[in-house]
Amino acid sequence: MTVKTVSTKEMAKKVLNQDQLFILDVRNTGAFDEWKVEGENTKVVNVPFSQLTEEDAILDKLPKDKEIYTMCAKGNSSKKAAKYLEEKGFKNVYSIEGGMKAWGEYLEPIKVGDLTSGGSIYQFVRLGKGCLSYLIESEGKGAIIDTNRMVDVYEQFAKEHGIEITHLLDTHLHADHISGGKELAKKLGGTYYLPPKDAEEVIFEYVPIQNGDTVKVGNAIIQAVYSPGHTIGSTSFLIDDQYLLTGDILFIDSIGRPDLAGKAGDWVDDLRQTLYGRYKGLESELIVLPAHFMGIKEMNQDGSISETLDVLYKQNHGLNIPNEEEFKKTVTENLPPQPNSYEEIRQMNMGKISPDLEQQREMEIGPNRCAVR
Repeated sequence: MTVKTVSTKEMAKKVLNQDQLFILDVRNTGAFDEWKVEGENTKVVNVPFSQLTEEDAILDKLPKDKEIYTMCAKGNSSKKAAKYLEEKGFKNVYSIEGGMKAWGEYLEPIKVGDLTSGGSIYQFVRLGKGCLSYLIESEGKGAIIDTNRMVDVYEQFAKEHGIEITHLLDTHLHADHISGGKELAKKLGGTYYLPPKDAEEVIFEYVPIQNGDTVKVGNAIIQAVYSPGHTIGSTSFLIDDQYLLTGDILFIDSIGRPDLAGKAGDWVDDLRQTLYGRYKGLESELIVLPAHFMGIKEMNQDGSISETLDVLYKQNHGLNIPNEEEFKKTVTENLPPQPNSYEEIRQMNMGKISPDLEQQREMEIGPNRCAVR
């Protein structure tokens, strides 16, 4: 019996289209509780594989009139689960290829909008990890901001759209995922930029980008706005005075945490100054594009993640804590667990360690945890 499978790309389309989905996740409960597929109309049920095959009563709780998609860690147990269900009389069962590892790596490009100078901005949504990266293109040239590790996706997209990638920028030294900026710059002959205050321990060559610096991509202008707080070097990018790429400083439903380098007490004042001072001086109609999202509820109808700055100042709790001491308490005491392997990821993004691909994949397992709760 051949098990039917479905790719992560196909699953992403279904999630973004808000299709009705039923997923049977057969990982152990601990892994499931930490990280799972989310979607507006997606129902996910966790039954560890051993329990599925040992307790027939569980089968009565599964829908016989709907498609069932089985999920596991790497795509092996899900195939076994799908085969088992078919043997038990379920007709429309599909194993999700590659499991949660593959789901955590898939990138979906979504056009955010056009630029006033000509050209467009695209958001690459990493559904399984909550990471967001951006491609700015104008006059056949392109810049990528906060590049993820899967650089081939950007290469293929650029090739299909006739874009030459010339600039790679990171808003800060990432701690929750491995940056592909340096690798893609080397591969394509582009220039890699990094805020220098985050790069004191970096052991490779880069071009420093600081407050007020500009990078021209075709006719589009990228301007650096120093915005520390998540890290001491965190830098936002203004795109044609239309879009504000905030990195991990400001999200749609939260704000960035200041503790991933162990300096929450030192950086909390910087975070407050950025959010309550620097950003206040920017145009309120700027469209905020963060480097992460926390959940499916932050998505727009088309699957993109964005909101205007003025709306965030009205609705984002992290921007509405007038008492300074209360703010400090909120951002230092209401923190989720730190990202998996965050120190090793920082070391890799500094160029100090070179784990192989499988080790890199293991390092990135799990959701992003860059926000204050």
